[in-house]
Amino acid sequence: MNSRRNSPLSAGKASPAAASPWRGNRERRRDRELKRDAVIRAAAREFNRKGYHNTSLDDIAAALEVTKPTVYYYVTSKEQLLFECFVAGVERIRAAFRAVRELAVPARERLNAVLHHYGEAVASDFGWCMVRAEDQDLSPAMSRHIKSLKSEIDQGIRRLIREGIQDGSIEPCDPKMTAFALAGALNWIAHWYREDQSLTPAQIAGAFVTVFEGGLRPRRGALRVESRTRRRRVRGALAR
Repeated sequence: MNSRRNSPLSAGKASPAAASPWRGNRERRRDRELKRDAVIRAAAREFNRKGYHNTSLDDIAAALEVTKPTVYYYVTSKEQLLFECFVAGVERIRAAFRAVRELAVPARERLNAVLHHYGEAVASDFGWCMVRAEDQDLSPAMSRHIKSLKSEIDQGIRRLIREGIQDGSIEPCDPKMTAFALAGALNWIAHWYREDQSLTPAQIAGAFVTVFEGGLRPRRGALRVESRTRRRRVRGALAR
């Protein structure tokens, strides 16, 4: 007993048999998550290329070079695949809202950051699913979840617009109509953008945000300069 307790093995590093039995499970779970993500992305690309109703699980399996039962191991149906594609795209926007929540910058800058991520998401593989999933024949539960997530994003944009109006970084406007205009412009990217175009998703998002930035920026300073110039002209005319 004493000789075993004082052996180099027991006093130094642990025996291989003492390694955590969960380590392999964690690696398997991570591997499964990576493969499931690959299935969802492949489905998004096929839906974007052929449309939801014209895409079969066989098409998705062929794109991945696996069998259809392999696809069924990660999802239960094509309907669930479309739903997961929608969630994957929208999660990028939700993550952006979380990231800017505590930033000590004007609301317009926080809004611009969210809109940039929004544009990139819509120009990604998941863009078609993000803007068209609600129009497909999904279950009532999935449809309700999609509507809830879209409402969450809409309300988040409106909230940042209201905060920007309050802190003076956004020109006074109707938050609801402005949010509709911003989201509508970004959502339309999914109808025309293709990966083989010259601009990347980040460049397209940046171009859109630049346009939005010009429209949202307050003009009070410019109006004051114009007003002072007008008053000087009037005074000059009266002095003649």
